[in-house]
Amino acid sequence: MPSASRDQGPGRLFVVATPIGNLEDLSSRAVEVLSSVAGIAAEDTRRTRKLLSRYSVRTPLLSYHEHNETKAARRIVDRISEGADVALVSDAGTPLVSDPGYRIVSLCVREGIEVVAVPGPAAVTAALSVAGLPPHPFYFAGFLPRKQSARRKALRSLVDLPCTTVYYESPHRVEKCLLDMLDVLGDRPAALARELTKVHEEVVRGSLSELAARAGESPLRGEMVILVAGPGREWGSGGGEPGEPEVADPGIPG
Repeated sequence: MPSASRDQGPGRLFVVATPIGNLEDLSSRAVEVLSSVAGIAAEDTRRTRKLLSRYSVRTPLLSYHEHNETKAARRIVDRISEGADVALVSDAGTPLVSDPGYRIVSLCVREGIEVVAVPGPAAVTAALSVAGLPPHPFYFAGFLPRKQSARRKALRSLVDLPCTTVYYESPHRVEKCLLDMLDVLGDRPAALARELTKVHEEVVRGSLSELAARAGESPLRGEMVILVAGPGREWGSGGGEPGEPEVADPGIPG
C-alpha cells in the first residue's frame, strides 16, 4: 500500500460507511475520501473492489478482517503514523457495527491518531426506520450466539429491557432464532427486515409466533434484521410526542 505522506505529522483514519445493498447509496463524500486516501483497509477485498469499480476508484486495498485484525491493525497504524491517510470499510454498512474495525480504531485513539467518521448506511438504523416499532430507546444486540444454549442465555439477559431490541441474523438460522425468541421473550410484536435496499427488500411485521411461522413456511434468503418490541408493548403503542419516548431509561444505550 503506497504512502500518501504529509509534510509533517501522522495521517488520519477515515471510518467510511458503504452501501448495505444498493450501490447508489454511497455518498459523494465517501467517494471523495476513498479516492484520495493512500489505501483502503477492507474486510473482503473482492467485494470492496466491486464497489470501487462502480465509482472508478483505484485506491489500493489491504485485507483487514477478524482473522488477521491484530497484525493488520498494527501495520495500518504504523503507515498512518508515517503520514498516510487510510480508510476503513466493511463488507457493507458502517464498520464496527457487528463488523471488524474496533482494534484499529482503538489503537489509533491510544496513539493520538485522528479518527474521522464518514457516516452512511447501517442496517440497524435502516430497519428501525421502517419497522413500525418504537425506535427509541433501542438496544442493538448484533448477532446472537450460534449455539442454542448460548443464544437462549443471551435472550434471557435481555428479556426485561424496556425498549425495542434489534438483532442481526443469517438466513439459515433465522427460524430457530425466532422460535427461541418466542419461547424466551414471549409472543411480542416484532418485525423481520431482509435484503434492505436491494431488489427483493421485504419487511414482515407481526407477532413473534407469526414471524416464526412465516420463516418455517419457506426458506428466507438474504441478510436479516430482527426487531422485537419491549415487554408489554402492543402494535401502535409507541411513545408520546417525537423526542419524548414513553419509556426512557438512561441506562439503555440508544
